Amino acid sequence: MKKSTILVLIGIFTLNLAYSQEYMFKVMANKGSNEVKSGDAWQTIKTGDRLKTGDELKISENSYVALVHSTGKPVELRQSGNYKVSDLASKVGPGSSVLNKYTDFILSKNSAEEKKNRLSATGAVHRGLDDIKVMLPENQNADVYNNTIIINWESSKGGPYVVVVKNMFDEELKKIETPENTVQIDRNDPKLANDESLLIEVRSKSDSKSKSEQKLVKKLSIARQDAVKKQLSEFGSEMSAETALNKFIMAGFYEENKLLIDAITAYEQAIKLAPDVPTYKEAYEEFLLRNKLKTQK
Repeated sequence: MKKSTILVLIGIFTLNLAYSQEYMFKVMANKGSNEVKSGDAWQTIKTGDRLKTGDELKISENSYVALVHSTGKPVELRQSGNYKVSDLASKVGPGSSVLNKYTDFILSKNSAEEKKNRLSATGAVHRGLDDIKVMLPENQNADVYNNTIIINWESSKGGPYVVVVKNMFDEELKKIETPENTVQIDRNDPKLANDESLLIEVRSKSDSKSKSEQKLVKKLSIARQDAVKKQLSEFGSEMSAETALNKFIMAGFYEENKLLIDAITAYEQAIKLAPDVPTYKEAYEEFLLRNKLKTQK
């Protein structure tokens, strides 16, 4: 091999090594008075921070930090104590670098600049509700990949409510009564499994005139199901774990792929798994507002 070729290869390797050492972890979520030491100074950890090899973390009592390694491996820290970033990195198994696309998407969508742009575009004006507003997207984004669907709504009146599920012929398939502003629907339910498209309507049980618009929910086409399944297979087995961080990342994947109903369900699941972590609730709120699924207050 020529000397010039060797020098070029060494240069490329050095550049790649330097690039890979830009950061070891991205901070995806944070709860508590946690700190990071970079150099000689301790600083408060913030969502979006990038941790380098020589950094050290200090996790306080009853706290939580969610990280994603540069290789795409998700890590949740709940145990208080000090952690060297280099030690954490050495214990991280192989991940999927594909995940970094969606973690970057999530962080960018929840940045201060993005929120400022959204407020500038929509204004921060409270709009009065017309009876009941179901937080589902318009028909062009009504596709759903998974069988579990979580549906929420806002109402100017209190419950209880009646959720009516119909087919495209306006025939009632299922009726659910609930005192809450949320309900979970299983597409595998024998009453619903044979219909590709469903219409969802929420009514006030005490006031027959108070009801929502009908919202469409429809299964993905076979071709698109296969395409989504292929993308998900690139994530690796670690994303199958039922963790709040994994659900959070999945919410980003679904939003990026215009599967807003699946993103709603993933956010709801993340919050249920880590109800005390404000990052997930705040990100969910931003998701609902930027996709015009919820009215600005």
